[in-house]
Amino acid sequence: MSLVKSKQRVADHGEVFTPAWMVDAMLDLVKDETERIDSRFLEPACGSGNFIVQILRRKLAAVEVKYGKSEFDRRNYALLGLMCIYGVELLADNVAECHSNVLEVFTEYLQLDAMDDLYRVASHVLSQNIIHGDALTMRVHGGQPITFAEWGYLGKGKFQRRDFRFDVLTGSSAFSTEDSLFAHLGKHEIFAPARTYPPMTVRELAAAASGNDAVGTT
Repeated sequence: MSLVKSKQRVADHGEVFTPAWMVDAMLDLVKDETERIDSRFLEPACGSGNFIVQILRRKLAAVEVKYGKSEFDRRNYALLGLMCIYGVELLADNVAECHSNVLEVFTEYLQLDAMDDLYRVASHVLSQNIIHGDALTMRVHGGQPITFAEWGYLGKGKFQRRDFRFDVLTGSSAFSTEDSLFAHLGKHEIFAPARTYPPMTVRELAAAASGNDAVGTT
């Protein structure tokens, strides 16, 4: 893969892609985390997904080692691994490429087709986790604050989503400073989710992704 798409894009956006050998070397620095299924990663300038794809591959390898003998667990924990990967990207074509590249790795691992509920859920998760926006301003392309979906696996095939604003999450260090205005507050008071959704199965998430029963509470 070429490290640049065009000289103009380099000049306008500083866009240069990270080579595969460097991606692997950097991920090896946090090897244990990349192989933990529920560890969360955010790539603030994710491009077409060079880092995100390799993180997902490592997570799926861990899923196979731990849950490969149970198709039920294998599918659900593979989805959890996908749910814990996030990206922000300034350029729309890169967002689309990243979504496609990550989804391809996931679907190939589980041998899914487009009619599978899990395929539809994975595509929807990526539409929420791969953000078209600017990580520096913490706003989406349309100007609204970036909101990330925190997905959790409750076990027995049930998942739950809570939404958090990026600018609030990044304030954790300021809030926890000993002499800060917010030092006396607990994390539950600072990091209240903007929206909480009811627990759902993959089938229910697929229906919600299609616009049915996609109801959350604030």
